[in-house]
Amino acid sequence: MAPSGVIWKHDRSNEFVTAERCHLLETCNTAADETVSIARARVEPRVTTAWHCVESTVERYIMAEGRGWVEIGDLPAAEVSPGDVVVIPAGVRQRIANTGTTDLIFYCVCTPRFRAENYRALE
Repeated sequence: MAPSGVIWKHDRSNEFVTAERCHLLETCNTAADETVSIARARVEPRVTTAWHCVESTVERYIMAEGRGWVEIGDLPAAEVSPGDVVVIPAGVRQRIANTGTTDLIFYCVCTPRFRAENYRALE
């Protein structure tokens, strides 16, 4: 990252759908900063994402809009809503369900940054 800082512009036209049934927009993910990545995730109403994990990466979901349930490892499902923060340890299975009538939107902060080769589909 440049010493003078940087501003990453939010561009929804770059959103894509993942195989796990989640719309994703990588807000900030660059080799220039290996320490962190940030993505905006969107799950449509009545959709549950597929079980998956991310090896060597801790994820934090910051819930922004909507309501749902999150499952992490063998823990019981927990309800999530705006303002909640979910911490997912590296390599632990996870999925999230939108139980509402509007999109479930959250930011995923990964440390170190998300790398596709660390993603593991579990279904």
